[in-house]
Amino acid sequence: MDARSWEEAGRMSGWAAYDAKKRELVGGLSGTVLELGAGKGANFGMLGKGVDWIGLEPHAASRRTLGTTAAAWAARTGGSYRVLDTEAEQIPLPSASVDAVLSTVVLCSVHDLGGVLTEVRRVLRPGGRFVFFEHVGAARGSWVRRLQGLIRPITRTFDKGCDPTRQTDDAIHATGFTTVTLDRYTLPGLVPIPYIAGTAHL
Repeated sequence: MDARSWEEAGRMSGWAAYDAKKRELVGGLSGTVLELGAGKGANFGMLGKGVDWIGLEPHAASRRTLGTTAAAWAARTGGSYRVLDTEAEQIPLPSASVDAVLSTVVLCSVHDLGGVLTEVRRVLRPGGRFVFFEHVGAARGSWVRRLQGLIRPITRTFDKGCDPTRQTDDAIHATGFTTVTLDRYTLPGLVPIPYIAGTAHL
């Protein structure tokens, strides 16, 4: 076995378990935290106090709202914030400059998944961690995977480039993190889409 250690918990179901894991992992972040595709700031309510937060958001309308939300969060918690107009394929930060990177349902729509994950590793300090919450492609041959393949052209065009068949879990494992620990969730609904939540350590 090589230096990497991969651990996966059993399959879980339900929004409550997924949300509890999200609050646990996001709430445990500290120091300088880089959030990819921060949107309008939905994760601020989970972050702890005193975090030095940096958010990437290329979408102009979302970025305007994000700046206002980030300022209110910083005033309330004593943290600091920077909002950057950029995509995650080329993060405009020095190497080894952040303690954690956060991604929540973003990696399905980036242009170059491998390039983004390489950038995540680059900007993390030694011992840093990548915390992720993403939907992934269902098991190959399953009816959910076939459905994901059918709707893929629609979501790629009309949902910010989302690829529902993307195997983000495999890509994270292949990036060269020292340890990857993740849980798998099947969230209820008309289509039981699989999600992953976990941490990759540098």
